[in-house]
Amino acid sequence: MPIKAILTDIEGTTSAVSFVFDVLFPFAAKHLPDFVREHAEDPEVAMQLGAVRLDSGEPEADVGRVIEILQQWIAEDRKATPLKALQGMIWKQGYEAGELKGHVYPDAVEALKAWHEKGYDLYVYSSGSIQAQQLIFGCSEAGDLTPLFSGYFDTTSGPKREAQSYRHITEAIGCPAGKILFLSDIVEELDAAQQAGMQTCGLAREGGKKLGDHLTVSSFAEIDI
Repeated sequence: MPIKAILTDIEGTTSAVSFVFDVLFPFAAKHLPDFVREHAEDPEVAMQLGAVRLDSGEPEADVGRVIEILQQWIAEDRKATPLKALQGMIWKQGYEAGELKGHVYPDAVEALKAWHEKGYDLYVYSSGSIQAQQLIFGCSEAGDLTPLFSGYFDTTSGPKREAQSYRHITEAIGCPAGKILFLSDIVEELDAAQQAGMQTCGLAREGGKKLGDHLTVSSFAEIDI
């Protein structure tokens, strides 16, 4: 079945894992306490703090305790939606101040631009918030890449290793699952997408091993649509 849309992961796929773990996460962890204290009354931040209280089972937690919970989640690399949302807000400040530039592999930039020109619809699905996704591509080292994309999906669509999440995304994109190609560096994500009917291609950069029974390449330049 011919491909109509391409859905891509970010971390380890379009962008270096090291950028996320060595740059973005430490930046958010460093600035989170002050950011939360300064903006706790802002409606958008307050909503996320309420979600942290709910998710942690501590509905009466004060701001100091919420900060402790968030720092623990960061240490655990917890894929918690309110944490991702708050990290996105902190990163937004960093990008806008010029302290951060999004890393996107040059081969990914070239391929995404070429696919967009050829008329493929491009989408992103990452555990990072939609805001964080837009910042990585919008404030990238290669310039603003957001015009290339038709939409973004995060954990509000469901966990990345569950097939039902990809069914939700298929419905949102509005084309048959078999016409969507999903790109990722995680075999469990590729398995879930395949179970939902999508075509798959694994990215094993820097000499990584073949990802299960999925077609596996080492760069976007090797992907033949």
